[in-house]
Amino acid sequence: MVRLIADRVGALDRAWMLGLARVTAPAWLDGFLRGVTHAGGARATIGLTLVLLLLPATRTLGLLAALANLLAHLAVQALKRTVVRPRPHLLGGFDPLAHVPDAFSFPSGHTAAAGAVVLTLLLAGHPLGLALLPLVPAVAASRVYLRVHYVSDVLAGFALGLAGAVAAVALAG
Repeated sequence: MVRLIADRVGALDRAWMLGLARVTAPAWLDGFLRGVTHAGGARATIGLTLVLLLLPATRTLGLLAALANLLAHLAVQALKRTVVRPRPHLLGGFDPLAHVPDAFSFPSGHTAAAGAVVLTLLLAGHPLGLALLPLVPAVAASRVYLRVHYVSDVLAGFALGLAGAVAAVALAG
């Protein structure tokens, strides 16, 4: 039963990706989404966490964001090496529009990291969480648009980021 569901989701993911690859978008959109996708990268998520850690008023929040990101990242890496789902472009038919960090696609680490950090801020009640919240779906959409992840990859990445944020905030009491 699980295999059947995975096969159906995989077929739907591939169909969506092939359909997206046939769309001709304006060049500015490619560049814009290449920039947005970096908001889920290590430099941005760790950088924001370090800024929070350096400021006395947000030091605890920085620790929570770091813990959430760590928990999400550990889960992402464990799943990537267990599931070993190939990146969309490796199946042929199109090229990625952004740097591909590794060969495995499931789940999206960028989406998980953006979700972990931003959702921690939101759950902790910090106003920056609400301000940055639109970045989470934007990063997820950029990963699919740039053809480096399937839709199910970013949904799983979001779930892992949320789980990391909930766990970190719960541990803080």
